[in-house]
Amino acid sequence: MVKLKQRHGDIVDAVNRHGRVSVEQLAHRFQVSAETIRRDLTFLSEEGRLQKVHGGAKRARLSTEASFADRMGEDAEAKLVIGRKLAALLEPGDTFLIDTGSTTLACAKALATRGPFTVITNSVHIAETFEAARTSTIAYLLGGQFSTGNAQTVGPMAIEQIGAFQADHAILTVSAISAEIGAMDASFEEAQIARGMRRHARNTIVVATAGKAGRTAAFRVCRLDEIDVFVSDRPPGGAFARALAAARVEVR
Repeated sequence: MVKLKQRHGDIVDAVNRHGRVSVEQLAHRFQVSAETIRRDLTFLSEEGRLQKVHGGAKRARLSTEASFADRMGEDAEAKLVIGRKLAALLEPGDTFLIDTGSTTLACAKALATRGPFTVITNSVHIAETFEAARTSTIAYLLGGQFSTGNAQTVGPMAIEQIGAFQADHAILTVSAISAEIGAMDASFEEAQIARGMRRHARNTIVVATAGKAGRTAAFRVCRLDEIDVFVSDRPPGGAFARALAAARVEVR
């Protein structure tokens, strides 16, 4: 096992150093078969440590995000599935922190007519969703620097205000999630908000479409073993599923 882990680490180092390497080059370097290297590359790709391509591998591409409006149109059905799964997890009377994202907005729409809940969010759209439902749910909108693109608040003031709350759950959406790194965000400000919410909740729930698995983004939110529940539109597979099980993450 140590030898295998060392080879995996050396493969990733070689890919990062050269940008792109072939199966034949790696097989020659490590004195193993091409089929062994292909299995290694599949495993490392599923972990988000490199990008497997025809005939070899190249550096993992960092995930970036399109505009909020564009993201709202992506994987719409998958986000509805996630929203329904999350709604089945929460109990009336729960208090939760929920961050900004197209997936968390879909979750808010699924939760809005349930409850009652106490909701703390930095998303104007999510706060409006609960207010429009006209239920007994109470929504608190965090103040701070306003970001018009995502209609959210970020920055030190928002993070300081998170500290005034204690919640049952932190419900977080992410740009990427992998076995090796954990949950990640493409935005520094949004990653800081998510980390702040985690610190003030008993339970961390990450909601993400299946396509986010195996990707890498610039800013880590948390390790896998810091996630209590992972909610996705379909069950994860391969190395990622094994890593979730090893980290004792409940998968929905």
